[in-house]
Amino acid sequence: MKPEKTDTDASALIDARIAELDDWRGAILGEIRKVMHQADPEVVEEWKWRGVPVWSRGGIICTGETYKAAVKMTFAKGAALADPAGLFNASLEGNTRRAIDFHEGDPVDERALQALIREAIALNLSK
Repeated sequence: MKPEKTDTDASALIDARIAELDDWRGAILGEIRKVMHQADPEVVEEWKWRGVPVWSRGGIICTGETYKAAVKMTFAKGAALADPAGLFNASLEGNTRRAIDFHEGDPVDERALQALIREAIALNLSK
């Protein structure tokens, strides 16, 4: 069984993913990552499931999946989070997860996203 990637290894792998996506998807993934660390500098970066960036603190906050037409931020406990800015626009039917799909040209509402990230961290740390 392989050991989990260290935070340093995961950060380097996320750097590489952003660089290899030399289009709008890399830019959005980089922006998400920046907002994540602005929301809480203690967020841990992980690399799981054969190449998915994951951000955690007290448990998984969210993943950063990249597809041809979208960058998807899937919040592990999104259904339990208030979303006053209406950021969640995908995986709305599930009982646990919620996601934000970013498409080419979509803006990142940094303030609202930071608030959602902080709420997810608070939920993780309250358990």
